[in-house]
Amino acid sequence: MRIALGLEYDGSPFHGWQSQPDGTGVQDALQKALAGIASTPVRAIAAGRTDAGVHASIQVVHFDSDASRPETAWVRGVNALLPEAIAVRWSLAVPESFHARFSATGRAYTYLLLDRPVRPALRARCIGWYHRPLAVEAMRAAAEALLGTHDFSAFRAAECQASSPVKTLDRLSITRDADMIRFEFHADAFLQHMVRNIVGALVYVGDRRQPAEWVADLLGSRDRTRGAPTFAASGLYLSGIDYPLRWNLPPTSVPVRIPG
Repeated sequence: MRIALGLEYDGSPFHGWQSQPDGTGVQDALQKALAGIASTPVRAIAAGRTDAGVHASIQVVHFDSDASRPETAWVRGVNALLPEAIAVRWSLAVPESFHARFSATGRAYTYLLLDRPVRPALRARCIGWYHRPLAVEAMRAAAEALLGTHDFSAFRAAECQASSPVKTLDRLSITRDADMIRFEFHADAFLQHMVRNIVGALVYVGDRRQPAEWVADLLGSRDRTRGAPTFAASGLYLSGIDYPLRWNLPPTSVPVRIPG
């Protein structure tokens, strides 16, 4: 039987989604909890491999098990065995043709950035921070060049294993609420560090270190070495995964609430 799960997690205690030799991946903690309910080893496959320190308001995974358990066991039972930084939101039996990663048709990320002179303390693990006020209108103007289908090599991590750097970014919105800036991204898929590298470039524009036109030039250069440093993982959230309606999944898009 194949089961799909919807998760949320605070990524700050973990070294990313991927299983680690020392057991510090989100995948390690989830598989251990699932095995406790299934009474046999379980391998969980995720829609996306979030990096160290990156969070998820929603992450979709699937796993196979011959164990016959009620749906509540895969939610409440697994949650009882998980660390407090991870929680299962829902579970659903799905056809064996469903794949958490390959059945997905799009993904959304949210980045939360505090721009004020003093670093955050209470929210330090769940938001990014920049020490000067940023010009949102300039960042919006720069972001226009990134919309559409492009080669995003200039925003790609050196260790990225994606087969192609060409992705279609169809949404990049930037809004402000007091001293919190929210970036919303949606694309067919993302390269490793792509969102954090884009945020870093837009921060350069917002701080007037570069003109808005620089982002288009950077994109066209396909040269990561010309870009801004990769921005902090703490403000990044996987916030949505798109699936065709035929899978009849529970909600796979969860807005990120600004921490109070």
